[in-house]
Amino acid sequence: MTNLKETASQVRRDIVRMVHAVQSGHPGGSLGCADYLTALYFDIMKHNPAFDMNGEGEDLFFLSNGHISPVFYSVLARSGYFPIQELATFRKLNSRLQGHPTTHEHLPGVRIASGSLGQGMSVALGAALAKKLNNDSSTVFSLHGDGELDEGQNWEAILFAAHKKVDNLISTIDWNGQQIDGPTDKVMSLGDLAGKFTAFGWEVVHLDKGNDMDEIVAGLQKAKSLSGKGKPVVILMKTSMGKGVDFMEGSHEWHGIAPNDEQLQKALAQLPETMGDY
Repeated sequence: MTNLKETASQVRRDIVRMVHAVQSGHPGGSLGCADYLTALYFDIMKHNPAFDMNGEGEDLFFLSNGHISPVFYSVLARSGYFPIQELATFRKLNSRLQGHPTTHEHLPGVRIASGSLGQGMSVALGAALAKKLNNDSSTVFSLHGDGELDEGQNWEAILFAAHKKVDNLISTIDWNGQQIDGPTDKVMSLGDLAGKFTAFGWEVVHLDKGNDMDEIVAGLQKAKSLSGKGKPVVILMKTSMGKGVDFMEGSHEWHGIAPNDEQLQKALAQLPETMGDY
């Protein structure tokens, strides 16, 4: 796990540097999901950085909450999809690394444009069904924000997945309790989220330490062991928004603002450089 933890630290450095450089972007959720995406791309998924859009014979990942693009771009670059130096172009004119991932930029690793919240589950379902039709035994993974579940389209897709027995789908909910306007409990309470997914016909994996690398790997492995048995699988992953930077942790205020020069230095001082900065 040491290498995964070191990689996650470097990914967090990338995130704060990218957002600071252009004074725009979404550091909070990106930092909170750094451990999950590191585990997924560097340990759990079978994937090919050479990148074929169809993804036949390999696991696929779909980022639904596309505003956390900094963590997605960092993990893709660090796992070989495109040059690490390209991270320096984040959100700049003519960059392939737009604020929300897009497909017309032809960035390797990006299969859908995301950022219009609530759509990722439907796309992941389509990909998972296509794999079943093609007798492809690979797994489809997706990531969603908890605030994103306010979008009704999610629940239509959740119903559909169970009805069609899409058991090669593992969806993860980043349950950090924060969204752009404040705590989810105040904006729109999610209630008994595990009970909802269970009632809708899904297998539920509880990941109460979504920023603990050992727990994340174990949770993803458990989810994989439950797949292929007639039900889609959801991981309810408790994370802390802004994890790794003490003055950002747990606050919705860092959903979509960038650190200033002083704050950047404070953040980097807390995040060991382990793979070399871009």
